[in-house]
Amino acid sequence: MTKSTKHKLEYQKAYNAKPEEKERRAALGRARYELEKEGKISKHQDVGHKVAHDNGGGDSKSNLRPEDRSKNRGWRTGSDYHVKNKK
Repeated sequence: MTKSTKHKLEYQKAYNAKPEEKERRAALGRARYELEKEGKISKHQDVGHKVAHDNGGGDSKSNLRPEDRSKNRGWRTGSDYHVKNKK
């Protein structure tokens, strides 16, 4: 497994400190809590988006679904999926 460079770690720290990124993470956390409370997902599942944020999707309940962790977190690996440009 490759290790992150010092520059990459600094960049990630700065990126994760941005207010819009903090709000995005908080919104996903709130959505996860609501779905757990309703019994729609278990502790071993992720909250996935039907339409990705990059494609105009949001955090409304109608756009969220329970997903297996391996599918939600590993979609980039060996996949043909590419997020379309907003332009």
